[in-house]
Amino acid sequence: METYGIEKLGIVNPKAVYRNLTPAQLTEAALRRGEGKLSNTGALVVTTGKYTGRSPKDKFIVDTPSVHDDIAWGSVNVPITQEKFNAIRSKVVAYLQNREIFIFDGKAGADPVCTRKFRIINELASQNLFIHELLIRPTAEELENYGEADFTIFVAPGFKCIPEIDGTHSEAAIIVDYEQKQVVICGSQYSGEIKKSVFSVMNFLMPKEGVLPMHCSANMDPETHETAVFFGLSGTGKTTLSADPNRKLIGDDEHGWSDRGIFNFEGGCYAKCINLSAENEPEIYNAIKFGSLVENVVMDDETREFDFDDGSLTENTRVGYPVDYISNAQIPGVGGIPKVVIFLTADAFGVLPPISRLDENAAMYHFVTGFTSKLAGTERGITEPQPTFSTLFGEPFMPMDPSVYANMLGERIEKYNTKVYLVNTGWTGGPYGVGSRMKLKYTRAMVTAALNGTFDDVEYKHDEVFNVDIPQTCPNVPSEIMNPRDTWEDKAAYDAQAKKLAKMFQDNFTKKYPNMPKNIAEAGPKAD
Repeated sequence: METYGIEKLGIVNPKAVYRNLTPAQLTEAALRRGEGKLSNTGALVVTTGKYTGRSPKDKFIVDTPSVHDDIAWGSVNVPITQEKFNAIRSKVVAYLQNREIFIFDGKAGADPVCTRKFRIINELASQNLFIHELLIRPTAEELENYGEADFTIFVAPGFKCIPEIDGTHSEAAIIVDYEQKQVVICGSQYSGEIKKSVFSVMNFLMPKEGVLPMHCSANMDPETHETAVFFGLSGTGKTTLSADPNRKLIGDDEHGWSDRGIFNFEGGCYAKCINLSAENEPEIYNAIKFGSLVENVVMDDETREFDFDDGSLTENTRVGYPVDYISNAQIPGVGGIPKVVIFLTADAFGVLPPISRLDENAAMYHFVTGFTSKLAGTERGITEPQPTFSTLFGEPFMPMDPSVYANMLGERIEKYNTKVYLVNTGWTGGPYGVGSRMKLKYTRAMVTAALNGTFDDVEYKHDEVFNVDIPQTCPNVPSEIMNPRDTWEDKAAYDAQAKKLAKMFQDNFTKKYPNMPKNIAEAGPKAD
């Protein structure tokens, strides 16, 4: 039996070893093993049990002398000793003996200069299908000459940690060891942990090569090849807004920005499915077909039809599919220097403008601040929108000090004269529970206007509280929604809510970034 070198990792007695099976073979294996069912579209459907979203409190980084000074330690980047990591890895390796092993040898980074090779070792065929679709798939020739992986990720959701013994916070653990170039994921079947671990590795390696890693989606004008990037936390619309039928999709979640341009870290997309419809998001809707992996979407057992509106398992329903399932995908996922940067936020207070223009200082402020509302289901325990500030719009995956990434973005905005906009895809006419979510067609129209230069020649109004400039008109958008105060029946309630959010911005910035330059600190909201 060919073992593809896994004995070097300690897996010396596998029941069977499969390497880089096709989506059809992996789907068959998952069905044979009882991991999921087929939908009427041919997609493989699984439920992930207790863990239906990322588990940030279970994430650790191994603290070793070679990386200690590079990591921004704290509540997000939590240290664990190498001894604890080695002990957990040994247990996971022992757990994998006498089991079927599914290997995917793939790549991250569409720019060949920056590509890294990742070996993913799965106990589940369905998760191997997921990462096969989400990373960059090597050709047959590349696979033959693959050599050694730069990083190895062990994924064993069936192995449960014992916190008192293993030094973890629960039965689940996601541990990155940058020195040994290994990651262990156990106790959680949520596939997003695998791809986010790849990001955590790339976000550590790329700045050392002068490349800015970004938690963003990206697309490109098919004729001019001008690119745009969309920053935003899960649920703010990154995937939806970048899947624009009039533009080429470079990628939907994580990219690098080098002096050559931008490039996708991935070869697939991981889109939210809650309330999905063919009318609003046709590209994603039509990507749910054979070869895709669907997580936690309720399906009728008889008809095998999806109920995308049913969030009873989780609001964080997901589908993973290869990027070429999007008809206008840019393959390979590379583009030029971004002409427009868009920060996406989902404001549950209902007070931020639907779109506003940021100067360079305000751009830096909002980049390091990363405000949004965590939407239900994205993380365990989140059942309704909660205001949050996530540094760089991706704090859980950015292991280095925020200033490293922020300075790199600031340099690029200045060097290339990139335009920056803040777009609120959250609530209008009142807060969550009173107002309504901004209509997707209006957000799309505003993004289109930002990308094609329409906002270069319109009237602006300065918002004194949020310290941003609001365009007063936009094609295909009612003018009355451009200024959020106008959408509230109770203006005094709006004013109170706006000042409340502005103070949250100020308090967060003062606490987190006491040493940030004055010109950036003063570019944010003003509560008084």
